[in-house]
Formats: sequence, structure tokens, C-alpha cells
Amino acid sequence: MNTLTLLLQAAAGQQAAPGGGLTFWLMIILMFVVMYPFMIRPQRKQQKELEKFRNELKKGDKVVTAGGIYGVVDEIKERSVLIKVDGDVKLRVDKNSIVRDYSDTNAA
Repeated sequence: MNTLTLLLQAAAGQQAAPGGGLTFWLMIILMFVVMYPFMIRPQRKQQKELEKFRNELKKGDKVVTAGGIYGVVDEIKERSVLIKVDGDVKLRVDKNSIVRDYSDTNAA
């Protein structure tokens, strides 16, 4: 037995049970407690920032779609965005496919 198992069993005040018992559930709970601040919380924060960005879109914003299409916002509707790609070429894309703003970067 390893040291962690012995410490958990001593803390629980019981003998080793074949198949895990309380030790198994303590390890599962510990795993979720460790995972939350390092994985789940930052991902939720990133999703909220992306949703805020999409809701604040306005005409003239330079954006990139999930497919890698660069364009300038020309019209915004509830669920879709019309982006001007090149010259007179315009594409209507789903609002959820807009992933970032590229006005600060040097894009070609």
C-alpha cells in the first residue's frame, strides 16, 4: 500500500476494504476539487468573455470567424452577422462563429 492510502484509511478510521470503499470516493472528490480551479473555472471565464464580445459587436468591427475568414461587420441581427469580406463580397454567418476581433493585430 502506498502512503496516501494509509493516511486516508487512518483518517477514516477503518481497515482496508477490497475494491476501494471510502478511499475511492475520497480520491474522486479530491480529483474534482483540484480540477475545478485549474480547468473548469478558467474555461467558464473565457466563455463569458467571448459571449460579451459577441453581444457588443457593432458595425465596422474587424472580426475573424471560426473558419478563419477575416471580415468587417456590416450588419448585425439577433442570430447572424453580415460581414464584408473583400470588395462587394458579403457573407452572412452565425453570430456564434465569430471568435475574435483582429483590429489590434497586423492582419493581411
